[in-house]
Amino acid sequence: MFGYYLDLAWRNLRRHVVLTALMIAAIAFGVGASMTTLTVLHVLSRDPIPGKSHELYYVQLDPRPASRTGDPAAGEEPVPQLTRADAEALLRAGRADHQAMMVGGNAGVEPVNEGGAPSALPASFVDARWTSADFFAMFQVPFAAGRAWTAEDDAGAARVVVITRELAEKLFGAVAVTGRSVRVNGVPMRVVGVIDRWQLSPHFYDLTSGTYGIAEEVFAPFSTSRELRFGLSGDMNCWEDAPDPEAVGAPCDWIQFWVELDGKDRAAAYHDFLVQYSEDQRKAGRFQRPPNVRLRDVIAWLDHKQVVPDEVHLQTTVALGFLAVCLINTVGLLLTKFLRRSAEIGVRRALGASRRSIFLQLMVEAGVIGAAGGALGLGLAWLGLLAVRHQPTDYAELARLDLPMLAATVVLAIASSLLAGLLPAWRGCQLPPAIQLKSQ
Repeated sequence: MFGYYLDLAWRNLRRHVVLTALMIAAIAFGVGASMTTLTVLHVLSRDPIPGKSHELYYVQLDPRPASRTGDPAAGEEPVPQLTRADAEALLRAGRADHQAMMVGGNAGVEPVNEGGAPSALPASFVDARWTSADFFAMFQVPFAAGRAWTAEDDAGAARVVVITRELAEKLFGAVAVTGRSVRVNGVPMRVVGVIDRWQLSPHFYDLTSGTYGIAEEVFAPFSTSRELRFGLSGDMNCWEDAPDPEAVGAPCDWIQFWVELDGKDRAAAYHDFLVQYSEDQRKAGRFQRPPNVRLRDVIAWLDHKQVVPDEVHLQTTVALGFLAVCLINTVGLLLTKFLRRSAEIGVRRALGASRRSIFLQLMVEAGVIGAAGGALGLGLAWLGLLAVRHQPTDYAELARLDLPMLAATVVLAIASSLLAGLLPAWRGCQLPPAIQLKSQ
């Protein structure tokens, strides 16, 4: 029966080509605009590290001096990053399953030839991350060769680095380069690992360096980077004069600190530890405020930082509104089309077709229009995303249709056309056959 309805739908659509084209175009433009913005929203708001996003927590403390009016109001947000003193103290405490302190950086990197001779290649200036050993296990960093450095390397400020596959191929023309050396800002350092293709999006573990499109290529121990005074990137906030803001005791927050905690009980216990740590620091005179800590998992941290730009939410709302307008127009066109066929519908009713059969026939016709509109809308969405990728935004390159959004485009188009066809189909199947036959 469905095949019969499809045959009838095809014949009727061919009979009214202009009206059919208008309906398909209305569905296509509405779906194309909606799927363009929904795809951007989808790629920007997805879970960057599925399976671990509720085990990784961002740590915040509040070491600022007390305000002149007394203690801060309850619920006031602490500073967004940690001081070096607090980050190193929490790292030494080791109260989490894993913990990593880190900061963004930049460096000039050049290969060292066999025998220690400098390379003729010019230095490559790349983004870097100065961190601690647990970073790689916490964030599921895949290795193409070698391994991460160790906690002993952190403690000893070892001259070791981990580089990406892309940088290894650029510098050495190969991936298996562990044991070889590179010069980082002129300092020879041994390569202990090569990261396979990997990039978390959004760049949630350090939002001060950017949200999307960050491609760090060199990783080195934090302790080594500070001993060698490698360059930093990101935010640094000092609430008092500090001759050396990077010093251990400086009153400046500039370090991100993440912990991995397996289960809510472990997270609650670590939160209590942070409260007690803050209270101990207050008694020692370092902190002046009552304990004010935050421990947010990845999803809560992204929500707090509102990583999806407001313009994306606005564009999505406008596009969905445009789709609604297109559906209203489609309802009017379908109503006109079905009512024009009142004589045909009356004859079918008189020959024994039930209202249910007429309703299903008209809904199949609406579904065919939706499928055609979805195919065209898919092309329009592809063009829309192509335009987004040419915009000067850090997330532009991410705007691509994946398989779920491809399926969603087709579903949205057919669902929209069926929704638009409900009223016209219902009105069409309610036409009294006697009146139509009498008028012939």
